[in-house]
Amino acid sequence: MTIADNLLITGPPGIGKSTLIRMVCDALGPHKLAGFSTREIRHNGERLGFELVGLNGQTALLSHVDVKSPFRVGKYGVDIAGFERFLKTIRFLEPGVDVIVIDEIGKMECFSAVFRTIVQSVLASEKKAIATVAYRGGGFIAEVKERWDVDLRTLTWENRDHILPDILGYLL
Repeated sequence: MTIADNLLITGPPGIGKSTLIRMVCDALGPHKLAGFSTREIRHNGERLGFELVGLNGQTALLSHVDVKSPFRVGKYGVDIAGFERFLKTIRFLEPGVDVIVIDEIGKMECFSAVFRTIVQSVLASEKKAIATVAYRGGGFIAEVKERWDVDLRTLTWENRDHILPDILGYLL
């Protein structure tokens, strides 16, 4: 494995990490991708939660203000059982997959032991991976950022409009 196999994108909330991931997926269209992105659930301008969007077309709820769960991040209850059912539909390490996409390695997702195991397997594999990772956080988030086999890039207001070609060159 080369360091180039695992690219992690971090940056402060709202900087555009998920938007960048969707742009990467659109640009890599002809390549076999596996994974998911995350998008906000909004109503009347208010963020109510987060939805998972599989590159296979499936969607699932990750978190919402109305979810009753012992797993919480701020005002959001996290649906761990639903998240793990969703993860089982994605063939991350299937033969023929060129690039694995994970958006994101964050506090909500890390409540799931299944997710943490998948992330470890993906990063240890021979496949190329691109993932977003929370800007702040200890435990598993910090461990992933400190791995020897990742290239951690920080998305900023200064580089976010011209980083896409660099990332595509890195992944191809």
